[in-house]
Amino acid sequence: MNMTSLIDVTFLLLVYFMVSMVISRPEDRLNPTIRTQDESVSGDAADFQPQVVEVMLVNNVPTYRLGQHDMVSPEQLEEKLANLPTDLGVFIRGSSGISVGFAMAAIQAARDAGFEEVTYVPME
Repeated sequence: MNMTSLIDVTFLLLVYFMVSMVISRPEDRLNPTIRTQDESVSGDAADFQPQVVEVMLVNNVPTYRLGQHDMVSPEQLEEKLANLPTDLGVFIRGSSGISVGFAMAAIQAARDAGFEEVTYVPME
C-alpha cells in the first residue's frame, strides 16, 4: 500500500480545517453579569445580583428603573450607575413603546458611568 498518498490527503485535510476555522473575537462572548457573595457556594444557596436597568413607560412617561429607583433623565441614571461595581457589566432591558433614543441614552449613561460591558436586551 502506498503511504505517500495517504499522508498527502491527511495533510490536505489538516490544512483545510485550519484555514476554514473561524476564530471568535472576545466581544462575541456574553458576560452574564452575575456575581455571588461566596464563590464556593453554588445552586440555590448562591446570592445572585444582576445589574439590570429597565427602560419602560410608567404612567406614559419614559422611565429608567434600577432596582427600586425610578429616574426620568439619563443624568440621574448615570449618577445611580456610578455607585455600582463596573467590572461586572450591566444589562439594559427595553420594553415596547420606548423610543430608540431613550434606550440609547441609557446605554450611553452606562458607558459614561464607567461600564465597559453594556448589553442591550429587548423585553418580550
